[in-house]
Amino acid sequence: MPNSVSRPLRLTLVQTDTRWHDPETNRTRIEHQLGDLPAGHSDLIALPEMFTTGFTMDSATQAESMEGDSVQWMRALAGKLQATVAGTLVIRENNAFYNRLIWMPPDGAAQYYDKRHLFRMAGEDRAYAAGHERPVFRVKNWRVRPTICYDLRFPVWCRNDGENYDLLLCLANWPSPRHEAWTILSRARAIENLACVAVVNRVGRDQTDNLYLGSSMVIDAKGNTIADAGDTEGIVHAVLQPQDLVEFRRKFPVHKDADEFVLK
Repeated sequence: MPNSVSRPLRLTLVQTDTRWHDPETNRTRIEHQLGDLPAGHSDLIALPEMFTTGFTMDSATQAESMEGDSVQWMRALAGKLQATVAGTLVIRENNAFYNRLIWMPPDGAAQYYDKRHLFRMAGEDRAYAAGHERPVFRVKNWRVRPTICYDLRFPVWCRNDGENYDLLLCLANWPSPRHEAWTILSRARAIENLACVAVVNRVGRDQTDNLYLGSSMVIDAKGNTIADAGDTEGIVHAVLQPQDLVEFRRKFPVHKDADEFVLK
């Protein structure tokens, strides 16, 4: 397998009760949750979608820049904990607004992914511009494909073309009425892509009275749940073993029989 993983990947998922439009409080809460985490304990720390604001459509008033306080906070946190930190923010760029997943490694050289599928039922498609790129990020020698919430419903967008990623990461604000879909789709994306999956959701209620039940999870390539944060605020740790993924792909190479298609 090209670029085969060879070292364990240590994950920390942060499940928060996000305060509405209150970035400073939300950053402080996350710092408190991670307060006992030693530097170098995790390779990847994942935060929920819009972790500073909640799932807001008020993009114009809540947007920050790539040089703003929250990006700088992520840079400082990644350096302090010597881990890559991933989370989504409302970002203004070139007179447009994006629901942007920031990928911040310890060296501070940020990369990003802009959400492709905007949740029209909440008006996200009117408040934000859609992204079009499908980047693959790296942590250790694991290849990580970033997605955001509603993206999880679209298997073509999440498709692991020719084994080009090892871990699918999805950061979300996924509400309780569709919680069963959250768990099913997370496992399905792992099974169909022969890849591990890490999904992060929030808990609590937002300003629009949506209830969130968490279930931030780490799932192996067979669809087995390795870790589950349950329905309360907290953090969960998991370690992905490279030999498990490599051996399963070798013994069960479903990807070799996959149908070809062109994504437009």
